[in-house]
Amino acid sequence: MTGKRRTSTRSTFLPRSFRFTRSGRATALAAGALTACASLAVGCGVVPGTTGGSGDDPIVVMTWAPEGTSATNKPGMPAFALAYARWINAEGGLGGRKLKVLTCNDHNDTVSAAKCARRAVREGAVAVVGSYSQHSDAFFPHLEGAGIPYIGGYGVTNAEFTSPLSYPVNGGQPSLLAGLGKELAATCGRVSLVRPDTIAGDALPPMLDAGLTAGGHAVSKDLRAPEDATEYSAQAKSALQAATAGRSKDEDANTDAGSDADADSDGKKGCVVTALGDRTSTFMDSFRRTRADYPDVRTATVLGSVDQTVINASGAASGPFEGAYVTGWYPVSSDAAWAPMKKVISEEAFSDTRIDPTDTGVQTTWIAYTVFRQVVESLDGDEVTSAAVRGALDDGLKVTTGGLTPTLRWQFTDRLASIGFPRLVNADVTLQSVQNGVLAPAKKGFADMTQTLEKADVD
Repeated sequence: MTGKRRTSTRSTFLPRSFRFTRSGRATALAAGALTACASLAVGCGVVPGTTGGSGDDPIVVMTWAPEGTSATNKPGMPAFALAYARWINAEGGLGGRKLKVLTCNDHNDTVSAAKCARRAVREGAVAVVGSYSQHSDAFFPHLEGAGIPYIGGYGVTNAEFTSPLSYPVNGGQPSLLAGLGKELAATCGRVSLVRPDTIAGDALPPMLDAGLTAGGHAVSKDLRAPEDATEYSAQAKSALQAATAGRSKDEDANTDAGSDADADSDGKKGCVVTALGDRTSTFMDSFRRTRADYPDVRTATVLGSVDQTVINASGAASGPFEGAYVTGWYPVSSDAAWAPMKKVISEEAFSDTRIDPTDTGVQTTWIAYTVFRQVVESLDGDEVTSAAVRGALDDGLKVTTGGLTPTLRWQFTDRLASIGFPRLVNADVTLQSVQNGVLAPAKKGFADMTQTLEKADVD
């Protein structure tokens, strides 16, 4: 790869300063989680101004996400949160009280992310629910200082899996890549990974490789790419060459049948894995033009980097994603378990084009509000405060999501504390594939990636 390596100040999975030795990791993280509560300016108790009101006052929460930026945008998340509030209030509210949703645009920058958090504190939000931000270093200090829980973030930063005030509903990129690697181990020859040339991107190869090695496969070829490029011809060619041992179709035609050039892949097709987020569609434009010289290659990716809209824009059944494996956190959007969410959209936001029921961000927001609703119901009429919400979750409340996730329950240290993810309680993934241009289940049910991730080489 040519060009200057980009740096990033974004919070990331397992930053180098956070990578403990394996010995004592869980103990250190557990102590760190408890110390975080003890050392906050106000602690993790009740904070004046974050009670959310009492009596007939509305319960106040916030949902934030970036909108109108040149990078990742998730406008459907706050839009759906507002629709959810309209729907639940029409149903009688939460425990007889109205739900008030504040929304905020974090603009994909640290200044705005911090402003959103400060507004949540100032306006008495009892929780931040179903949100997306890459700038946890900017917003978590404000939430932690005020004791406001962060329920159902999108899972894009390491703080979402380490902060004692975070209650994630999915396994983030680590689970998706581990699940994808484990599946590709049985079906792919050489594997190349195209990922952002950022600190956050640096954490992705070990997760994919954990799945590959669990399946007895060699590790992937790691290829960095600018996350804000307008075309990726050079990266597409490098990925294709790495997946095919550098041989084009013309070279294949001149290769003797007895050649051992592909012996290490057992005759299986090479695979190119993309994990570029919103830039995946841009990469696939370049990939599609270059692929003609390397026809014997499959593609694979993760939800969040691709959805049905991206598949359609890339040519649907005739595009490069046809036949591709895609790992996701939840069932496919056609699954009956999404019917309650679709009912909310139909009744309260049918004409709002920002809200797409196939969008993983919208789905995550629905699950996060499902969690919050059960938390409020568990309080059984008691005052709804940020401390009460945290208390219910920390006391072991079990939350069900209608089959969209396993039963959720958070503890300060869970099994994945050993690799630096003490708050990651749901490592389940679903395996999907693109069939006739449409995402469809490739296997029934969920696959738990906990054991695979426990063996990830993150030192």
